[in-house]
Amino acid sequence: MKIIVIGSGFGGLSAAIRLQASGHEVTIVEKRGKLGGRAYVYEQDGFKFDGGPTIITAPWLIDEVFEAAGKRTEDYVKLVKLDPFYNIRFPDGTVFNYNDDKENLLNQIRKFNPNDVEGYKRFSKDLGEIYRVGFELIDQPFTSVWDMLKVIPEMVKLRSDRSVYKFASRYFQDEKLREAFSFHPLLIGGNPFTTTSIYAMIHQLEQKFGVWFAMGGTGALVKGLGDLFLDIGGEVFTKAEVKRISFDKYGKANGVKMKTGEFLKADAIVSNADVAFTYLNLVPKRFRKKYTDKKIKSMTYSMSLFVIYFGTNRKYENMAHHEIIMGKRYKGLLDEIFFNKTLAKDFSLYLHRPTATDQSLAPKGCDSWYVLSPVPHLEADIDWKTAAKSYRDSIISYLEENYMPELSKHIVSEHHIDPLHFQDTLNSYLGNAFGVEPTLLQSAYLRPHNLSEDVSNLYFVGAGTHPGAGLPGVMSSGKIVAKMIGGK
Repeated sequence: MKIIVIGSGFGGLSAAIRLQASGHEVTIVEKRGKLGGRAYVYEQDGFKFDGGPTIITAPWLIDEVFEAAGKRTEDYVKLVKLDPFYNIRFPDGTVFNYNDDKENLLNQIRKFNPNDVEGYKRFSKDLGEIYRVGFELIDQPFTSVWDMLKVIPEMVKLRSDRSVYKFASRYFQDEKLREAFSFHPLLIGGNPFTTTSIYAMIHQLEQKFGVWFAMGGTGALVKGLGDLFLDIGGEVFTKAEVKRISFDKYGKANGVKMKTGEFLKADAIVSNADVAFTYLNLVPKRFRKKYTDKKIKSMTYSMSLFVIYFGTNRKYENMAHHEIIMGKRYKGLLDEIFFNKTLAKDFSLYLHRPTATDQSLAPKGCDSWYVLSPVPHLEADIDWKTAAKSYRDSIISYLEENYMPELSKHIVSEHHIDPLHFQDTLNSYLGNAFGVEPTLLQSAYLRPHNLSEDVSNLYFVGAGTHPGAGLPGVMSSGKIVAKMIGGK
């Protein structure tokens, strides 16, 4: 079969490699100048900045892709395990040093509240069952009601109606520990107060398999997968933007019309583009009986992000590779982001310092960084063309005052992205950063399916479809679609 993959994020690369390795003729068309999607790499002034995903879990899912093509991961990219996974910093100066050393975790918990040590042991035990059920679903398609009915009894038994925060609160008395063990949904675009407790399994996933980093940055993993795809005969077109998906008179997709006017024929289309964007902009209304404009606009979408990429001409050795910087408010701030859709004056931040592990990403004696702040998507009444500078200044000032002395005078390279970038450059509906929000009623069968319900040979991979955002989710979506089409 001739297959076209629209977009080259990890979901698209995963599907393309598996399908090419299975004997199909696969072409990737990518709007931007290089592969990666949200994992695009920015290079300036001798610094390299990974554009988006930087937390690698479940590395065996990466190994599976290389193995499907008869290759080994280590021949293309080197993965190293991090320790700590994160430092979780609180406004009062306390720090939770988070890794997979059970004794360390218990000691960290004891430091905050000795009474919560036993609570963590119960939390970990109960998470084992959630992980068993949840991870069984991650690479299984949900294309029929029967797929959902089969798992409902176990989901009811596990109280999947509870949020991740409510689940954590059953085991921890200390509010800071509740935050430390419930923030993970934010890494995949979810609100800890509304995301189903199934996603609490992210903690168990990290405990079982660790948190990893690709030497050279996440971009090195993108390059490795891209090289693998070319090595096995795949075809890639960059700076190649799709104008629309083409259909025959029976409503079956038969190729893509490019913005250049060129037509590329295909027997099947795999979209790694934003699901809502794909339906609204690439599939004519007459072919969309379920995913009408009204249906698409009625779904809820993840928050967006404001990200500052910057390089410093000094090193801040007090900061780890991954830093989670909690603000003074937890639920109140999340309410503003997800429900009120206002730009708060305070924030919680994710600070990424890859030069803590790999100095090649910055000039000698320098550090490469990005700092990420969750913000509302573009339903909010925020003019980012005017708001961006003051918001940037407030974040840099906060870091300077609390963690990184004299930061502003040591920044020697910088740029930022905001919700307008997600909308205009990444073609993301409402400038969302993670696709459809992972609520209970937008998960599994209730999430946009991997096989379109409107078009018989249109498939979806990536954050907006099943199983969801995050590297394990999008890599698994590629595996699901490859099997559906007839691949490894």
